[in-house]
Amino acid sequence: MTASTTLEGDGAEAALLEGFESTIAHNDRIEPRDWMPEGYRKTLVRQIAQHAHSEIIGMQPEGNWITRAPSLRRKAILLAKVQDEAGHGLYLYSACETLGTSRGELTEKLISGAQKYSSIFNYPTLSYADVGTIGWLVDGAAICNQVPLCRTSFGPYGRAMIRICKEESFHQRQGYELLMTMMRGTDEQRAMVQESVDRFWWPALMMFGPPDAESPNTAQSMAWGIKRNTNDDLRQRFVDMSVPQAEALGVTLPDPELKWNEERQAHDFGQPDWDEFMAVVRGNGPCNAQRIAHRRAAHEDGAWVREAALAFAARSHDTTTSQEATR
Repeated sequence: MTASTTLEGDGAEAALLEGFESTIAHNDRIEPRDWMPEGYRKTLVRQIAQHAHSEIIGMQPEGNWITRAPSLRRKAILLAKVQDEAGHGLYLYSACETLGTSRGELTEKLISGAQKYSSIFNYPTLSYADVGTIGWLVDGAAICNQVPLCRTSFGPYGRAMIRICKEESFHQRQGYELLMTMMRGTDEQRAMVQESVDRFWWPALMMFGPPDAESPNTAQSMAWGIKRNTNDDLRQRFVDMSVPQAEALGVTLPDPELKWNEERQAHDFGQPDWDEFMAVVRGNGPCNAQRIAHRRAAHEDGAWVREAALAFAARSHDTTTSQEATR
């Protein structure tokens, strides 16, 4: 390779980078066939995969209560919600595949621990009230985090998020309605709701990730238009949204530092236990091992289905090819 060839190559890549940055600056979309920096692609794969894994692993805590739902109506609602979460995972894995990473690769990375999912799903669901609390707080936090992603710079991700956010909004309302129903019930039911909120409030705040000063990916993700808000901005939005809802429910949020700040026109609030957060992220949460073991078992148990589907597809292809050859 000559020096002139190298310079021509460098010039071509510089032109491609300039076009990419111009697209980002104009808030236009990057599509799968467009040129993109390798760092942008890797960041997208990491974020979309983590999001997809969270939807799939997130089926487990609530699925735990399907057989024990207190009525046929509640069972049907919970079944529909868990099915929605499976669909969300499918949309997101499909978006990731447009970046050249197969669903099989992503699954292997999940069950090997090479890729993560949201820390919130490593906490147990100890009572039926947790189904409502997850809908209200966990899906509420997800909405705060995900609605801005409808405007993310990568086209397939943003388009997937539109439907996901609509369904998450329904899940949040369903969870809130369940808690409101329980709060109109017995003293035992009200105590169950409060205990559930006490357990899930701080892990819900952790869902937005570490503080901005300790987040290694936020600045670059925002520069590329992948993220639209910082972790701390989204956490503040979630707190401000949740306080009046908690008052309407009649529950107390377990934060003695929570109060309205007139000057900021926002709520001051305490900080989660970030040591706990890091322990969960590193795999040492209450349910990390259980969640991954369950996902690994499901993947292994489904191997025969994948093999049968591939064999059927291959046979169908061979039959079609043979029929075309005899025409």
